Amino acid sequence: MYYRTDNPHGGDIYDPTEPVVLDFSASVNPLGTPEAVLSAAHTSLRETWRYPDPFCRELTAAIAAREGVPCSRVLCGNGASELIYAWCAAARPRSAAETAPCFTEYARALGRVGCVPERYAPDPDRDFLPDTGLLDFLREKRPDALFLCDPNNPTGRRFPPELLHQVLVLCREQGTRVFLDRCFIELSDGWDDPSPDCGEFPNLTVLGAFTKSHGMAGLRLGWCVSGEEALLRDMAEACPPWNVSSVAQAAGIAAARDREFPRLARDLIRRERPAFRASLEALGFRVIPSETNFLLFRGPAELAPKLRGRGIGLRDCANFPGLGAGWYRAAVRKHGEWKALMQAIKEELWRETS
Repeated sequence: MYYRTDNPHGGDIYDPTEPVVLDFSASVNPLGTPEAVLSAAHTSLRETWRYPDPFCRELTAAIAAREGVPCSRVLCGNGASELIYAWCAAARPRSAAETAPCFTEYARALGRVGCVPERYAPDPDRDFLPDTGLLDFLREKRPDALFLCDPNNPTGRRFPPELLHQVLVLCREQGTRVFLDRCFIELSDGWDDPSPDCGEFPNLTVLGAFTKSHGMAGLRLGWCVSGEEALLRDMAEACPPWNVSSVAQAAGIAAARDREFPRLARDLIRRERPAFRASLEALGFRVIPSETNFLLFRGPAELAPKLRGRGIGLRDCANFPGLGAGWYRAAVRKHGEWKALMQAIKEELWRETS
């Protein structure tokens, strides 16, 4: 848990002095959690007197079958965040690179091993779309490690497939390990694009989770696939034993077998995202085109704390390198929910001008 420090992420709805009843700060499945997952988790409670399987055997097999890889290439962890830290502890890069803005835990995990990443920033005027300038950046810097997020958090942009392939080929040639975070992929456009092949790119680790796709944020379950089995062994050594609870394992097995629930959410997201974006733009806000289940936009300063006072959570993105004050991320939720957010924003704007 956090102790005497600020929470740098969204999803904190628990402060009794400022309770949140409508949370847009955490970008999880707008439909919640599927019944199959809830049922599996509930059934597993009868066995909580036992230690969980320390090898996650059935869960690993389910994920491997889902991803089309051997079980030996899969490692599970207590949420995707644990695996980010375990990867850094195992790989111990002396130099690293990431795009900006991106998920802040990459830099935090690298800092634990004394590494400060250099950042390549796609052009904000081109809506942060990744571009070929990254290739020149990598040729110049030749980092030990590269962190990528596809789709990117918080911009919502997908990596162009041809560019991603060029990056992976270059990194393989230069000996740069690549950590590719695809935790939002199942709720995104192009969700069925296959993950890059860790057999073709043995320097590649792909991160996944059911956190977003199956609404399992509270259960803490992530996994990664890598062509480096020695690296996976070292990552496991960096984690405590029994780090994946029996409840999380049971829920993960059910989620791995459920392809329908994310599809229902994608249908909702594709239906609601354009109207939500248009409503934000109608207020004069700059909105970054998104290919996933959240929108990054620029609005008035202090918008997030004002909405918090109304019981609405919004992700303030001021702590993302490359952004700053006035940038916010909002999850795409059901029609009535984002309409309620828009009404609250309009009332705050009217209050400022009255």
